[in-house]
Amino acid sequence: MTNCRITALVATLLLPHAAVAADLQVTFTDPVWDGVTVPKGHQCQKFGGTHGSPALRVSGIPEGANALILEFSDRSYSPMDNGGHGKVGYEFDAGSTTVAVPSVPPHTFDLPTGFWTVAAHGAPKWDKPGAYLPPCSGGKGNEYYVTVKAVVRKGESVQELAQTALEMGKF
Repeated sequence: MTNCRITALVATLLLPHAAVAADLQVTFTDPVWDGVTVPKGHQCQKFGGTHGSPALRVSGIPEGANALILEFSDRSYSPMDNGGHGKVGYEFDAGSTTVAVPSVPPHTFDLPTGFWTVAAHGAPKWDKPGAYLPPCSGGKGNEYYVTVKAVVRKGESVQELAQTALEMGKF
């Protein structure tokens, strides 16, 4: 196969997905979150925090999606990157193109209606166990972010349609 054919094949396979992913937009709904610094009180209990995850507005949701997967991560500490601070799902009515996602409570598996635990956070002995662990580096400047995936969920089956990431800030 020539390089031109390979390039065309790759473009055909990747571009439809890239175009959809580029449309997915995520913003904070609470102005205390600026994406630069994790707000005071939004850290884990070990460091005096009491608040849950940031509430989000997700728009540009592709057709067919009926749920979002939120993966909370610490880019600066590899064991807690890639969803190490917890992965939760949030169901909504199929056909919605914009969804308001409420805050996820910290340190618990008792989640509000519409949420489910995809994977518990990876440090239950460091702080308290639960679906979501807020930033918990002790103020060392670690970088936190959330990956948001628009998915089709049927029972336990999940098909990803689009994803993007939002910087939560440093703590």
